[in-house]
Amino acid sequence: MPSDPATGASPAALATGVTTTTTSGASPGAEELVVDVAGKVRDPGIVVLDPGARVVDALEAAGGARPGADLTGLNLARLLVDGEQILVGVPAAPGLAASAAGSPGPDPGRLVNLNTAGLEELDTLPGVGPVTAQSILDWRGAHGGFQSVDQLLDVDGIGEKTLADLAPMVTV
Repeated sequence: MPSDPATGASPAALATGVTTTTTSGASPGAEELVVDVAGKVRDPGIVVLDPGARVVDALEAAGGARPGADLTGLNLARLLVDGEQILVGVPAAPGLAASAAGSPGPDPGRLVNLNTAGLEELDTLPGVGPVTAQSILDWRGAHGGFQSVDQLLDVDGIGEKTLADLAPMVTV
């Protein structure tokens, strides 16, 4: 299908608002990341990026931030996770982290990586106190890291209910 000479976008992309951007020069395939960029950007919507893309790449694919947009709440260097939403210059909608009793949870819109988080960061998760956070660190050290979020069930002190609460807030 020929692309629009003015934008370089295919007719399908123009109709759906989906932008495909590759960050490594490779063509998108089964391993691509699909993220939603919303808020104060020039072209909000779905963008498709190569694995290993970062928040800055998604922002660029959405045409960049609008003038005056506050980017201080974004970690532009953070690796993206397939299916996530990047909110630019607007507060995150209240969700599970905001409504969880006891702990305020991690920063909204930011997933905690089970393979890189420290004790303090793990302790911000709902249902995870300092003892369970240490158990996560101990399990990670003994097993060389997590291959999936579901492996949290192998950690002492984490059951199905806690896993259900944690799953939307963590990544590997």
